[in-house]
Amino acid sequence: MPRPLWTGAISFGLVTIPVKVVSATQDHSIHFRQVHLKDLGRVRTRKVCELDGKALSQDEIGKGYELSKEETVPVTDEELDRIPLPTAKAIEIVAFVDADSIDPIRIGDSYFLATDGQVAAKPYTLLRRALERSDKVAVAKFAWHNRERLGLLRVREGAIVLHSMRWPDEIRSPESLAPREVELREDEIERAVQLTDTMALDSIAGFRDAYRDALEELLTAKSEGRELPGPAEGGEREEGKVVDLMAALSASVEAAKESRGEDGGGEATVHEMRPGKKTAPRKAAASGKTTGQKAGGRKTAAAKKTTGTKRTARKQSAS
Repeated sequence: MPRPLWTGAISFGLVTIPVKVVSATQDHSIHFRQVHLKDLGRVRTRKVCELDGKALSQDEIGKGYELSKEETVPVTDEELDRIPLPTAKAIEIVAFVDADSIDPIRIGDSYFLATDGQVAAKPYTLLRRALERSDKVAVAKFAWHNRERLGLLRVREGAIVLHSMRWPDEIRSPESLAPREVELREDEIERAVQLTDTMALDSIAGFRDAYRDALEELLTAKSEGRELPGPAEGGEREEGKVVDLMAALSASVEAAKESRGEDGGGEATVHEMRPGKKTAPRKAAASGKTTGQKAGGRKTAAAKKTTGTKRTARKQSAS
């Protein structure tokens, strides 16, 4: 088991469950060190007092709160531990709610709660079963790293998981970031929904960190003196191009079907539109079907329009 990050107890009404908090995630990122390029010597960060210029060891460093530029109040760990906080050594459950009522943006790091001794086995199992049967999650308060936090308890594969949560006032309003209102045609929305259906998966367990794999390949090649791998093809996108939204959606649906081994029924027509300049559509392989047509041969408004000219698409059989 990983080293416990915190020990305390879950307070569940009048029930107390001794637990140990262990990290539920692992960091597989590749970390670099700062080095002197001339001789690859390590470059370290020194903690220096700005008043006397002396480099300090960790036992010489404490906490202080700056009241003003001229006045700082020192605070010790012992003083913080004596703060009269009910959640100082307890994860106090304060409510049970439906999981869907929790905004995912409020959920932070995740931790497993392990039983601390045999005496915790029965109440731990009791809480786990209650969460499973009620189909709810528990909202709790706990103190950690010198602040009270909000937490969420749920069950995963027989273990209770603690998710740290952000307080409501820690979430910024996205009001100023939302785009202005734009008009969308119903066929554009329908094609976007069709794309989500085509790209739907039952599980995302198969995804891997491709950047980390490529970085490992780069480091292995450098350490072995081999030729470095070249850049990936097709990774760049042209900037400043106005895209025919319907054509892009249609092409995306066909590409998604092809990647899943489905018969797309022909390739889509791709329209390229540049600012201030109209261009004719560029056809891919001949198929008799335009991007404006829906699956099954039905026509949409987009199939009746091209840039600068108007033409009528031929009807196709649904078979």
